Amino acid sequence: MMRYLRYAFLAILGIVLVSISLANRQIVELKLMPDALAELLGLNFSTSLPLFIVVLGGVVAGLIIGFLWEWLREHKHRRDASTKTGEVRKLEREVKKLKKKQNEGKDDVLALLDEAS
Repeated sequence: MMRYLRYAFLAILGIVLVSISLANRQIVELKLMPDALAELLGLNFSTSLPLFIVVLGGVVAGLIIGFLWEWLREHKHRRDASTKTGEVRKLEREVKKLKKKQNEGKDDVLALLDEAS
C-alpha cells in the first residue's frame, strides 16, 4: 500500500515539475555580479538559461547545501556513537574473559549455564 502511495506521489510531483517547466521556458540572463562591481573588478560573467532551470537548480542547490550542513552538524554525534560502540565492544570482550576465568575448573555444564546468563 505504501509503495503505491509513494509511486502516486512521485507521479504527481513529476507532472507538476513538467508543467512548471513548460510554463516557464523563457530565457533569463544570470550575472555573477552587479554591472558596476563587474566593471570595477573586470569579472563580467553572465549566462542565459531558461527560467525553469534557474528555479529548479536553486531548489537542488538548496537541498544539497542543507544536507551537507546537516551532515557536518551531526558529525560530533556520529563520532560519539562510534566511540561508545567501541567501548561497548571492549567491555563485552572483558566480561567474556572474566566469565571464562571465573569458570575455570568448574563443571562444563555449569560453566555454560553461567556464561548464558
